[in-house]
Amino acid sequence: MNYKIIHRTTSLYRHNVSVGKHVACLRPRSLPGQQVTRCELHIKPGPASVTERVDYFGNQLDFFIVHEPHRQLVVEARSEVKIDAAPALQSSLPWEDAVRLLPRDQSTAGLQAYEFSFESPRIKLRSEFASYALESFTLRRPLVEGLLDLTARIHRDFRFDSKVTNVRTTTDEVFKKRRGVCQDFAHFQIACLRSLRLSARYVSGYLRTYPPPGQPRLVGADASHAWVSAFIPGAGWLDLDPTNDVVPSTGHVTLAWGRDYGDVSPLYGLIQGGGEHILNVAVDLEEVDS
Repeated sequence: MNYKIIHRTTSLYRHNVSVGKHVACLRPRSLPGQQVTRCELHIKPGPASVTERVDYFGNQLDFFIVHEPHRQLVVEARSEVKIDAAPALQSSLPWEDAVRLLPRDQSTAGLQAYEFSFESPRIKLRSEFASYALESFTLRRPLVEGLLDLTARIHRDFRFDSKVTNVRTTTDEVFKKRRGVCQDFAHFQIACLRSLRLSARYVSGYLRTYPPPGQPRLVGADASHAWVSAFIPGAGWLDLDPTNDVVPSTGHVTLAWGRDYGDVSPLYGLIQGGGEHILNVAVDLEEVDS
């Protein structure tokens, strides 16, 4: 599957911004099964400097500074990505054995995974989350089966509602309300898994959407998305999308991953001036011929 992606973020300020220093996390990762053939970042007003770096988790970042006074900032990432369907991950490892093996694994993969079993700024560990997860992780159940069952239960028990949460909503609030958006459901599932001492990371990316039958596809109507990746000792990482109850495949494009949303925010920074502002985000994920 070949995609052309345009991710446009427009910030409208009430007053002039005299100086803006920003970080963009908008370049898709090159991975097994995901090949990035092109990626360009377009910024208006033009920045005085742009520096590319790779962060601790291997995500590509762009640091840029805008010195020109402005009331509108437009950051547009244009990418072309090829996605191949990955083979199904096979493992019959009981989940209790995964908990026991994880802190003992001294391999590079094991050490990297172990870091994702602890609390992070936006994800706290709670006995309530562990209790919820244990309904899926019964005695000696294979880890993969438990992960799929937990994903399905979150999809069934929680309702998608974009009006009840924001980027600062905690997992405790999401669990109480049983409502939220993809970011909330990913945070909650990760909190459940880490509360059982399993390893899980937050994945940001894009989801291919389709218009209702008989209606035209709208440019810019696709979605930034978030899902979960859980570590299976001896097998690797398994992606899980609790918002849609699917294992991500060719319809998902991976952008970045980290401990939680705070590590992979698409665009953040500091400005001087500006006052109140309005943020508009439009994503267009178009399938193209190879």
